[in-house]
Amino acid sequence: MKLLVFSVFWFLIFNLFLSCDPSVEIDITTLTIIPKPTQIDVREGSFAFNKNTTVFAEDEFKIASDFLRNFLQKGAGLGIEKSWKNKASIIFEKDSSQVSEGYSLAVSEYNIIVKAADASGAFYAVQTLRQLLPVDLERINSTPYREIIIPQVLITDAPKFKYRGMHLDVGRHFFDKEFIKEYIANLSMLKMNYFHWHLTEDQGWRIEIKQYPKLTSHAAYREETLIGHYNDLPQRFDGQRYGGYYTQEDIKEIVAFAVEHNVTIIPEIEMPGHAQAAISAYPELGCTGEEVAVATKWGIFENIYCPNEETFTFLKNVLTEVMELFPGKYIHIGGDEAPKKQWKTCRHCQKLIKDLDLKDEDGLQSYFIKKMEKFINSKGKKIIGWDEILEGGLAPNATVMSWRGTQGAVEAAKEGHDVILTPGSHAYFDHYQADVSDEPLAIGGFLPLKKVYGFNPVPEELTTEEAIYVLGAQGNVWTEYMTTTDQVEYMVFPRMIAMSEVVWSGASNDMETDYPEFLSRLESFMKRMDALSINYANHLYDVSGSVIKHNDSVFYELKTPTEGKEIRYSINKSAEQKYSQPILISEDTQLDAQLYDEMEKIGRPYSETIRFHKAINGKVTLNVAPNEAYNTGGKEALINGISGSDTRYGDKEWLGFWGEDVEITIDLGKLTEITKISIRFYNANEQWIYAPAQIIVVVHLEDGRLLHTLAEIHKNKDGTKEAILSVFGKDSTVKAQIIVIKIPNYGTIPNGFQGAGNKAWTFIDEIIIE
Repeated sequence: MKLLVFSVFWFLIFNLFLSCDPSVEIDITTLTIIPKPTQIDVREGSFAFNKNTTVFAEDEFKIASDFLRNFLQKGAGLGIEKSWKNKASIIFEKDSSQVSEGYSLAVSEYNIIVKAADASGAFYAVQTLRQLLPVDLERINSTPYREIIIPQVLITDAPKFKYRGMHLDVGRHFFDKEFIKEYIANLSMLKMNYFHWHLTEDQGWRIEIKQYPKLTSHAAYREETLIGHYNDLPQRFDGQRYGGYYTQEDIKEIVAFAVEHNVTIIPEIEMPGHAQAAISAYPELGCTGEEVAVATKWGIFENIYCPNEETFTFLKNVLTEVMELFPGKYIHIGGDEAPKKQWKTCRHCQKLIKDLDLKDEDGLQSYFIKKMEKFINSKGKKIIGWDEILEGGLAPNATVMSWRGTQGAVEAAKEGHDVILTPGSHAYFDHYQADVSDEPLAIGGFLPLKKVYGFNPVPEELTTEEAIYVLGAQGNVWTEYMTTTDQVEYMVFPRMIAMSEVVWSGASNDMETDYPEFLSRLESFMKRMDALSINYANHLYDVSGSVIKHNDSVFYELKTPTEGKEIRYSINKSAEQKYSQPILISEDTQLDAQLYDEMEKIGRPYSETIRFHKAINGKVTLNVAPNEAYNTGGKEALINGISGSDTRYGDKEWLGFWGEDVEITIDLGKLTEITKISIRFYNANEQWIYAPAQIIVVVHLEDGRLLHTLAEIHKNKDGTKEAILSVFGKDSTVKAQIIVIKIPNYGTIPNGFQGAGNKAWTFIDEIIIE
């Protein structure tokens, strides 16, 4: 086999030789390191890895040095032997002046010196060094190298946040232990340090508990699984038994692997809700004592743990075995989405509320959580819970994981509790990531890469003193619609890469500069993901568009994320032309576009239909802002001439409002003849989305009178609901400039329906005025 000499960035080294300055700072994108280091200086000269390279590491840094030696051996066939410190060419050295998890990496002509205060810092130095090496080394049994040359650099680096996490739900769909190890390895490569492992669900229990064998013989399997989306009617099922679980030996193997990759695993055992699988195995754990099946579809279920001594004994025994398997300090106890319907009708629960002088069922959940926290604390561990654990009173030592926005984190931090940010608006990687039709089926929502990168884990409502309780953030991966490991990777990458930079390097202060620079590094990093056989989503070569308005004219602007490419487009099936500036829109328009790299087509074809109706050049105001998670297009999306998807409510054209009455005012700019107003609503009750039954439209007429009309909502064939209002009857017109649309929220979702007790969502699409 031919031996190769590989030179990294030879062009950079050549340019540095031309400089008389012995140390030159260059653009960090040249080295494409992700997450971005705090400081990096590239200097003249290089360092060569070869058969004579040796390593010395203090005992504390054994994991880091072993990782490097194994990486070079498996990827390049270079055996790096251990040596004495005074003779070694790679030295891992303790430096107490470094901050926790921080490091310095100095590459000179003769040696590489890593300095760190702790094992984590040394490990992260190796992950940085790894990205200075050829991507081919990511492939095991790659072509052997005689020598690998890297540039001389000095890197100093440290994380912004202590908690840098990724989550994976294995309850809805199960993934084998080898994939779990790959998942851990990939997040550790990006300097993330926590793996939140969601192990129990209504649809399956995934961890062996020796004292309760039916949890794995029964609760780990469901009789069938929902086909398609939850909203598809009628619902269909595959008729295939499905499930799986991790033995305790599997868990020990995975935990050991995580330790070698500097990752702490946080197991999640849900309580009191999301417990139907466990109750199916042991019905006495529920309030009714009735037999129930392991859930076969998604959603929230009323079968939750009954707060009696039998349940508490069960959970304490389960957690005792769990805590023996996981050495980390945290146990996640869930606490989210626990319907209280059964508690309200349970004699024992009601007596407990009275005897303990609790306010209500929320107080009973608080009692439940506090009781379990006391037990977990007695074993030397701490609890983490979803932000619902705030309801009824927060347990004394609990860490809050805020998912329903950031308010839960704000409340907990102001009370002096540690918080971890994972809001659905920026951290739910089960949401769609691109506004294209060929994306794989997802639960809904819309979370593009740029929005993840723009996330700031520290809520602006917190003072500097309160912000110290923000430990960090994590990306969440709920797997209702992820049936394979390939699909998990597709939904996770590259959004996990953006999140890794947020939690390591900190939030961007200049998105206009930082995001393109990040994309430049990401484009290079894709070669490393290719070498690792990661099935990532590549939307870097997509074309996107938006309506912009200037001087009473309407234009359509085309963009693509990466630089150095050419967009070509056509209007209404005309000849293709090069895009150079926003396109004037003055009529109904069909626009098609394609990205080119030189003469080669890359990325997906792009198409958009713009309806040039009478409000497109108007102004729109709202009495309340859309929810942050569903406000990608902003209020202008209501009158920009573009309709949202018929099957997704989370694209940039749909605006979502949670529990609020909405009043929309449209100013057409001048008196305008109008005959019809159309407005479309999304309706998906199983996802808490309710179209209004009727709306009020107020038209300010030419003579000063106000025309109030109550418009009924009608169901469309695609399942959306629409109000079509003919102002004065068929073929009649009026002149008006101001139109006000009042949309009442559905209110609280009633018992017996998904999301019972929560406020309903209202989703609004294009308002078309003709």
